[in-house]
Amino acid sequence: MSENPMPVSGAAAPGPGATTGDVPDEIVHSIHIDASPQAVWDIVSEPGWFINDGTWTEHEIITDGDVSRVTDPVHGEFTIATVELAPPRRAVFRWLGGMAGEVDEAPSNLVEFTIEDHGSGVVLTVRETGFAGLDEDAVVRRQRFEENAEGWVTELELARVRAEGGG
Repeated sequence: MSENPMPVSGAAAPGPGATTGDVPDEIVHSIHIDASPQAVWDIVSEPGWFINDGTWTEHEIITDGDVSRVTDPVHGEFTIATVELAPPRRAVFRWLGGMAGEVDEAPSNLVEFTIEDHGSGVVLTVRETGFAGLDEDAVVRRQRFEENAEGWVTELELARVRAEGGG
């Protein structure tokens, strides 16, 4: 287990698809994990694995084609579309950026996880885009962006602990 996890980056910067000046369109965070690509893949390839509050939660997942209904015992039901799975290096999902509802009924965010070899383990990077178009209300966009930016730090740490055998 890594004694001192190395956050590789934690920038939340405007991306090329930004459509408003009030909120960046993307969040990018990375973390070093002392585990194999397959161990990390086993975590990030599950739709909605990231719907947690810093403690791993088992979800009920019902999948029909590329759409999964993920039910979290605390946060409720989310619809997550699987866009691409390229084991063990890349998983891409579409969701409503932290809101419950149907992915195809509203603007949604794209969440991409990449796993790259790095030293004794891997670097897991999450890139979530689409905040600039989530809601017409700038306050809501900002709130979703800030909640998710903070949330990815917590969820990547949770993935690190789990992949390194910590539960």
